[in-house]
Amino acid sequence: MERPVDAIQSVRLDDERDMLVLLDQTLLPNEKKFLELKELKDIWDAIYFLKVRGAPAIGIAAAYGVYLGTKKSEAESYEELYEDFKKAKDYLASSRPTAVNLFWALDRMEARFKGEEGKSASEVKAALKEESELIRAEDEKVCESIGEYALSLLEPGMGILTHCNAGTIATAKYGTALAPIYLDQERGYDFKVFADETRPLLQGARLTAWELQEAGVDVTLICDNMASIVMKEGKVQAVLVGCDRVAANGDSANKIGTSGVAILAKHYNIPFYVCAPLSTVDLECKTGDDIHIELRPAEEITTQWYEKPMGPKDVQTYNPAFDVTDHSLIAGIVTENGIAYAPFTESLPKMFKK
Repeated sequence: MERPVDAIQSVRLDDERDMLVLLDQTLLPNEKKFLELKELKDIWDAIYFLKVRGAPAIGIAAAYGVYLGTKKSEAESYEELYEDFKKAKDYLASSRPTAVNLFWALDRMEARFKGEEGKSASEVKAALKEESELIRAEDEKVCESIGEYALSLLEPGMGILTHCNAGTIATAKYGTALAPIYLDQERGYDFKVFADETRPLLQGARLTAWELQEAGVDVTLICDNMASIVMKEGKVQAVLVGCDRVAANGDSANKIGTSGVAILAKHYNIPFYVCAPLSTVDLECKTGDDIHIELRPAEEITTQWYEKPMGPKDVQTYNPAFDVTDHSLIAGIVTENGIAYAPFTESLPKMFKK
């Protein structure tokens, strides 16, 4: 019997037709449309304009994209094919600056390319296809493992608050922060989920609330500024969020508004957990101060989601896509290899050795 979590595959490769098939997340919840992308520019646009989003899903899309870009090359030698590969890789890498999975996946594809040195162009292309499929398959297993570890922190009947979307449509399957919610369905934990709407792009309202409702989860949508009152009223016993980059000291970058949720959770003595695959942990990045924060267009605040402008014409805007939650506010960082606790400078490196 197919479970609700099995019904949505947001990123997949159609190799026979030389295309990347993506669920257009900008159209949800009103329209469930899959894009069929053959050109590298269209894949770049899909990443930049958030048609595909969520750190793991971006990495999977980039891996498939660089494979498809290389597959089209007519180069016959290894060296000439590598030049075309690098052009495709560098181009896709310019689409989003904050989510480390993008660069992790592209670097992994390059490592596989270099590992095929001396082989024919067709053999290298086959290897790149295999690697991209491995990245997707491994992410599914990673998410399930994160879900198991996160579930060990929770108790039946808990109220759980989440911010942005770290669900199955942001990954290969299960999601990160939402993975324990889907596993809960199989075990009768009966969680009650509160989803922040997550302004200005409303990923919580359009995506998290949508996919959880589609899966039959007890989900309640709230405005971002309602998080405090639901915590005060005792409706929330844990906060679970995803992450786009974790620094070596545990500082974690996630969708704008996450740090505010963490501050509230600290005030109300509610544990705040970051669910982060190791591919998002950047041990070369010492602290959150070293994380580049992407600035997005003004239209996302003033006009994109409204019939009429919601701000004065030509008003100045400041639209950072992410903020950084200080490590002191984080109760634990849940990875596929276990749960890291403070001090994170000691516990995070150990996660890579398991």
